[in-house]
Amino acid sequence: MNGTVITEKDRERARKCLKCPICSRARKKQKGLAYIFVKTMERGVCPDCRAYEKVYGRKAHEPIPEEGKTGG
Repeated sequence: MNGTVITEKDRERARKCLKCPICSRARKKQKGLAYIFVKTMERGVCPDCRAYEKVYGRKAHEPIPEEGKTGG
């Protein structure tokens, strides 16, 4: 790990991002206004999006990988 400590507050904020209707839509659809908005604003504005990236290791607009799928 890169030395970043993930606190319970970070986990709580990341859960908020998971439930956020705008971020959820951006992750699911990967296009449209919600996607553009989240991709543009996530790092600089939203503390929940920053926590999501810290906890899950991917940007708030990136799709959630499906379990059981392989890349081939």
